[in-house]
Amino acid sequence: EDEDLLSEILVRLPPLPSSLPRAFLVCERWRGIVSDARFLRRFRLHHRRNPPLLGCFVQGISPVHFEPTLDAPNRVPQARFPFPIDAVHTYVILGCRHGLMLIFLWRRNQLLVWDPITGDRHHLDVPPGFDNEETMISGAVLRAAGVPHRFQVVLVGNSGIHHSQAVASVYSSDTGVWSNLVSTLLPANDPDVLTMVYHDMCSVMVGNSLYWFLIGNFCGILEFNLDRQSLSVIHVPVDVDVNTCSITVIRAEGGGLGFLFLSDYCVQAWKWKTDCDGVASWVLERTVALDKLLSMNSEEGSQSPRILGFAEDNNVVLLWTFIGVFKVQFESLQFKKLLESYRFYCWFHYYPFEGVYTADAGIM
Repeated sequence: EDEDLLSEILVRLPPLPSSLPRAFLVCERWRGIVSDARFLRRFRLHHRRNPPLLGCFVQGISPVHFEPTLDAPNRVPQARFPFPIDAVHTYVILGCRHGLMLIFLWRRNQLLVWDPITGDRHHLDVPPGFDNEETMISGAVLRAAGVPHRFQVVLVGNSGIHHSQAVASVYSSDTGVWSNLVSTLLPANDPDVLTMVYHDMCSVMVGNSLYWFLIGNFCGILEFNLDRQSLSVIHVPVDVDVNTCSITVIRAEGGGLGFLFLSDYCVQAWKWKTDCDGVASWVLERTVALDKLLSMNSEEGSQSPRILGFAEDNNVVLLWTFIGVFKVQFESLQFKKLLESYRFYCWFHYYPFEGVYTADAGIM
């Protein structure tokens, strides 16, 4: 009989696409609550920290398309999220976070912040100070906590003046302006070889820092601390050749910065730890044999597994193997097959998309 109590119960339904459509069918009273715009905002806000992995945006031979990965009745139809750009070879996807996608429109020197669920689009001009001739910028998008319509964009790249420096700037939708550039020196042994952000790994957010991988003269991790608005560089624990192995930054077991290194069928999970003297270093936490974990016969595969990306909110790594595309939780070693490998090649680009989908009741 208490309308407020019923609303509090319904807002705690699982954040799956079928939850609200099922509640909508119960009775007229429930229908009125779950279809109210204010309730839908509360529902999305309540579950902002535990959204499901709805699927991936896949960039391959054909134009970018959404590939759902949930099982029925939570499977979002592929056509629900049509990609907003028709012209190919005019953009670079920089990643997804908090239900938003960041796209670099390199011909226009603009960024596009796109909300696939609502269809909202925001175009931003790239601020001066970034090199756009010898290297390419990268970046990350994130929503302000508790306010779904506010967002920030963190842009990183090589300095347009000194290519040996990394620079960063932050855009706030509150002010509509970019912050002043911050910079850090990029380690280099050979001044003729540039160190730059590796575009096959999207940014990863751990705590209140964003991380990118660096390649070229130096292989390492570029960190942008959102609190201090500062850049720093972290070395990696192993020698990395991105042509023969794959990597990603992850959230380590128990929290903190982690690094996943995959060579052939062997995965190494490292954690950045600080000792009692305040000295930080990498510690090998776990080694996993993928062929044993996923019951693969490595002699049957012509191509080794590859890391596709990291879904932050679900803390799972997406892996391509010759028997399928999997999501793997390396703390629990739980895994699930998402896609068939015969339809999706290892050299495709995959962008995990996590969000609370409340768009329609016809999903049932």
